[in-house]
Amino acid sequence: MPLFQYKARDVEGNLLEGQAEAFSAEALAGQFQASNTIPISITAIDQKEPLGLNHYLRLRRKKKVGLDDLILFCRQMYTLSSSGVPLVRALRGLVETSRNPTLGEALGKVVEDLESGMELSGAFSRHPGVFPALLCRMIQVGEVTGKLDEVFIQLAVYFEREKDTINKIKSALRYPSFVLVAIAVAIVFISLFVIPAFEKVFAGAGAELPLPTRILMGISSFMQNYWYVLFGLFIVLIIAVKQGLKTEKGRYAWDHYKLKIPLVGDIVLRSTLVRFSRGFNMSYTAGIPLSQALGFTARAVSNTYVGGKIETIRNGIERGDTLTRSATQTGIFTPLVLQMLAVGEESGSVDVMLEDVAEFYEREVDYDLKNLSSAIEPIMIVIIGVMVLVLALGVFLPMWNLASIAR
Repeated sequence: MPLFQYKARDVEGNLLEGQAEAFSAEALAGQFQASNTIPISITAIDQKEPLGLNHYLRLRRKKKVGLDDLILFCRQMYTLSSSGVPLVRALRGLVETSRNPTLGEALGKVVEDLESGMELSGAFSRHPGVFPALLCRMIQVGEVTGKLDEVFIQLAVYFEREKDTINKIKSALRYPSFVLVAIAVAIVFISLFVIPAFEKVFAGAGAELPLPTRILMGISSFMQNYWYVLFGLFIVLIIAVKQGLKTEKGRYAWDHYKLKIPLVGDIVLRSTLVRFSRGFNMSYTAGIPLSQALGFTARAVSNTYVGGKIETIRNGIERGDTLTRSATQTGIFTPLVLQMLAVGEESGSVDVMLEDVAEFYEREVDYDLKNLSSAIEPIMIVIIGVMVLVLALGVFLPMWNLASIAR
C-alpha cells in the first residue's frame, strides 16, 4: 500500500504532520475529512526497494485468479453486502484477507476507483484478466436494480457449477493421459537402452536380421545419435503451439478442433453449452436485454468457436429472427434442445427453458464422463498390444533365427 507524507490541521487549528498508508491521496484526504481534519498537503513517498530476493519472491507469489478465488470472493461479498456492510469497507477488508495476491491487488485498485467516484461495475471492468466480463455485467445489473447481494450469490453458484464440470472432465481424462505418457516414456526407454543391448548380440552373430528388427534398430540409432535434435524440435513445437494459441486465428482453430476429438469432443461441446445456458439464463433473468445477454455470454464460454456461433444467434435476433431459428442456423444444438427453446419462446418462459437446457446437457455430460473410461480402455489396450507386438517381432524374431542357425 502506498505511503504518504501529510500536513493537516485539526478542528482547533493545530498542525499535524506525519506519514500514513492509504490506497490513494484522495482516500487519505477522505479519511481526514471524515475526522473533521483539514488536509493541507499530501505527498506520495517513493518507496524504492532493491531487486533482491524479496522482490523475486513477490513476483513468484503472483498467480492467476482461478474459479476457487472467484467463488470465495463472491460468497464473501454476498455475506458482507447482505449484512449491510458498506461496499468500500467490505472490499477493503477483502484486500487485507485475500489469499491470492493478484486478486488482492486488483481489489485494492477497485477501492481506489470507488473512492474517486467510479461505479463498481466500471472499476471491475478495468481488470479483465481478473474479473470475467459476465461478472462485471451482472454487477452492473445489480447496481441498477439494487440487488447486488443476489447477483453475488448467483455468480457464486454459477462459478461453482462451472468448476464442478471442469473437475469432472479432468478426472475422466486423467487415466488415458497417464497411460499415453507412460507409453511414450516406455518407447523412449526401450529405444535408448534395451534395443542397443540386443543390437550388440545380433551384430556378433552375423546373421541377416528381419525387417521389423532393422526398423527398430534404425529408430533406436537415430534417437541415440540425434536425441538433441528431437529434444530441440519438441521444445520448438511447444513454444510454437503456445504462441499460436495466443493469436486469434490459432485460438479459434484449436477451439474448433478440440470439439472434433473422438470421444472427448462431444463432452467438451456439451460442457461449453452448459456454461452458455447457465450464463445466458442468469443474464436474461437479471433483466439484461436479450441481445446484450448473448453478447456477454459469448465472451464467457471460454471457447472462441462456440462464442462465434453465439454471436451468430445475436446477429440473427438483431435482424428480427427468433431465438430458435437463429440457434438452428448454428448447427451446435440438438433437435430436442431446439424444441425446448421453441416452447420457451412460445410460452414466454425462455428463462425456465434455459435452466432445463442446462440441466439436460449436464446430465449428458455426467453420463458421457462415467462411460468415458470404459470407452477409452479398449483403445488403450489396442495401442499397448500393437507396441508389444512390434517390440516382440523386432526382438524375438532374430533370436529365433539365431537359435535355428545354431542347430
